[in-house]
Amino acid sequence: MTPLEMRRLTLDGLLDDGKRILEVFSAAKGIMRASGNLHQWGEGYPSLDAVRDDIERDGAYVVERDGEIVGYFAFLPSPEPTYAKIDGGGWLDDTQPYHVVHRIASLPDVHGVFKSMMDFCFMQEKNIRIDTHRDNGIMQHVLAKYGFTYCGVIYLANGDERLAFQKMGEV
Repeated sequence: MTPLEMRRLTLDGLLDDGKRILEVFSAAKGIMRASGNLHQWGEGYPSLDAVRDDIERDGAYVVERDGEIVGYFAFLPSPEPTYAKIDGGGWLDDTQPYHVVHRIASLPDVHGVFKSMMDFCFMQEKNIRIDTHRDNGIMQHVLAKYGFTYCGVIYLANGDERLAFQKMGEV
């Protein structure tokens, strides 16, 4: 099996890859809906505007197999404004810089994408935070399997709650 490769996306690349990224987002929404996660990623989200914002923060990545895009994620440096307040727990460490992973999406027939993304991210940063919708059982499962710790509930800018997780690797 051909290994998965990560590629940082540029604004020029978005022109070429935008349609495929939207297809990956649509496929990921299909996985969510089929597993009972009916509310995360509503109509029009994530959009190419969100990807453009990720690019401008130098943190937009596509996952490729044999040159074909099979996944997308944002890997962004702290601070994440919505992580400033956490209810029902606390971060494992709230003093060190961290990176956050957002907008994880992949095609349903490509396996190992999450692990490949996280392996890549932990090669860059040892302190990573991530959040997900309460109904996203698949994401909660892979986060636990990869060794993330549930830390509490954060709230998005629109007030929606998300379950927050953190993992600190070896320095």
